[in-house]
Amino acid sequence: MPEKLLRPGHRMIRILFLTVLVMELLFQFSLAEGQERLLTDEIGRKVKISNVPKKIISLAPNITEILFALELDEDISAVTDFCDYPKAALTKPRIGGFVNPNIEMIVSLNPDLIIATRDGNRRETIQRLNDLGLSVYVINPRGYDGVMKTIQNIGEVVGRRDEARKIATTMRTRKERVLALTQSLPKPGVFFQVGEAPMITVGRETLANDLIRLAGGRSISGNEAIQYPHYSIETIMLKAPEVIIISSMERKRDYLNSIKKWQNWKSIPAVRMNAIYVVDTNLVDRSSPRIGEGLETMVRMIHPEAMRGKKSNP
Repeated sequence: MPEKLLRPGHRMIRILFLTVLVMELLFQFSLAEGQERLLTDEIGRKVKISNVPKKIISLAPNITEILFALELDEDISAVTDFCDYPKAALTKPRIGGFVNPNIEMIVSLNPDLIIATRDGNRRETIQRLNDLGLSVYVINPRGYDGVMKTIQNIGEVVGRRDEARKIATTMRTRKERVLALTQSLPKPGVFFQVGEAPMITVGRETLANDLIRLAGGRSISGNEAIQYPHYSIETIMLKAPEVIIISSMERKRDYLNSIKKWQNWKSIPAVRMNAIYVVDTNLVDRSSPRIGEGLETMVRMIHPEAMRGKKSNP
């Protein structure tokens, strides 16, 4: 309609519409130019983060796995010495361990985003990086569902929302498939071994404990408030687990020998039934997309009858 034919009220509405449209376009343009957003990380800290971070440093192996799964290969500036998956992670610059990273090297890389984890990275490290004016987003996943949420949070932070949603959907599908297979089965007692001398297991707040539950088992240490309690062989005998799962945390250990050592306690049901297994710790301990595979691996150990003849789904 020609301008001169518009009523005064209609003119005002059109002006307001055009004004809002221009402001929206300017806002989107400013975001594209890299303005900062104020986000809250997973431990409640307010963090200023570039709208599209392009120089990202990972302070833990699980974070590195998530970033690669989100197809951020070219945006990862550095990783820790322990980041070994996927293979492409081995080509990235190293900033030391996740307990004591090289702060000077991190600063020299001039990152616009550092992603840390509450479990593994020291509070002092996070605070020092923050005091140096660097953006540090801290994750704190709890359990299988918590990992899915963390992946989606990181996807939001780094501008990979759709990719993160797809990963979470795949993980959820794998979990629902496992639950459907095991929900009507008995819940055998499981002892999850992460240390041998002393004997260390997992408490209720650990990812491994949640995976045992989802896989249709019952962790004999699942009520422990301590994350990694020490257990005596007498306690294990008393609790009589029907499945023993040994986590391969020490790369150079002879795990066949570890299995043989259990033969000294034939009164334990798991020993009598030869239900002793070794699991790749990276599949059940790292809060990354691979825990979907880890969950299916645990089911094959706890309920082999449920997974017999079934292939793992990616």
